[in-house]
Amino acid sequence: MTQFQAFAICPPGLGPWLAAELQAIGISDPVDTSGGIAFESDLTGIYRANLETGLASQILLRVSEFGVRSLADLDKRGARIDWQQWLPKGTAVVVKASCKRSRIYHSGAAEERIQKHLIQQLEPTESNANSIVVRVRIDNNRCQISLDCSGEPLHRRGWRLQSGKAPLREDLARALLLASGWDQSSPLLDPMMGSGTILIEAASMARGLAPGRLRNFAIEHFAIHDPEELDRVKNTALQEAKDALPFKLFGSDRDAGSQAATNANAERAGVLTDLETRGASLSECLDQLDTSSIGALVTNPPYGKRLGNSNDLVTLYQVLGKTVERLPAAARIAIAAADRRLALRSGLKLTTGFLADSGGLKIRALVRS
Repeated sequence: MTQFQAFAICPPGLGPWLAAELQAIGISDPVDTSGGIAFESDLTGIYRANLETGLASQILLRVSEFGVRSLADLDKRGARIDWQQWLPKGTAVVVKASCKRSRIYHSGAAEERIQKHLIQQLEPTESNANSIVVRVRIDNNRCQISLDCSGEPLHRRGWRLQSGKAPLREDLARALLLASGWDQSSPLLDPMMGSGTILIEAASMARGLAPGRLRNFAIEHFAIHDPEELDRVKNTALQEAKDALPFKLFGSDRDAGSQAATNANAERAGVLTDLETRGASLSECLDQLDTSSIGALVTNPPYGKRLGNSNDLVTLYQVLGKTVERLPAAARIAIAAADRRLALRSGLKLTTGFLADSGGLKIRALVRS
């Protein structure tokens, strides 16, 4: 089967975990580079990377790579690409270019050169929200041209239609769970669950549910697409997942709408029966729970940069610290924090598990050392 050069984009700091995800689905020798993971795979592996990796933002297929020192070079080399090998005639496309440390420094001019050849070969329909993205990256006078075969960012799983005030992105929620060291075989608690992102990702991980099971991918519109093979990959992933968990994941929140939002999202994700949620303040979150069974507390507390003055949140973090003290000493702890100093007011001994960007904010995973 044809082998493709591919690249999985992920937030900085998550590369080693993404590489492990790719290895788990049969990708050999993934290479951790700046901005993500480079790998080689057949079409089945490309499908699985889109469907089954929970930390990748996009999967790109490399179309061409060459040295380039002028727009004339780019025009000449770009004309050699056989786009009909990749995309059917009439496909709507949009070109997005970036230029760094190169003689070609005008991204708009680079886009125009490649767009011209796409139009000549494909006679595309007018660009729209579902257009296939052609990425042109010119760095140090070397050009890489790739097709985005994911479409919408992969962290958009398709189940989160309701969200709280400052939700954690789904891929970062998964990374936070991994950073915590949770064993995926014991009850987990999120006492500030918001719209349930952490709980739903935890249930999906523990059951082995493919993160992309509810959505489609841009590669389904490529000339190389094999619908029967994608269906086979999806069915195999579904058959290998657990029907339910033998334990519960507990969630609570003082916000009146959180329980309804979490339950609605969980139902769409197919994991509602794995959760037990209720309305409760942080100080009440352990009431009526068997704390001895809790294997991890993983949460995304409010932080001052988005939800008011951080000085008003000191008490909240202090209560969080006292809540953790009521859990077993072996329980794993992970907190998403935009303000490390504020999180340390909890009194917990915390170290950084990763640092990533989320919506323009630096989000730090703080884990109990």
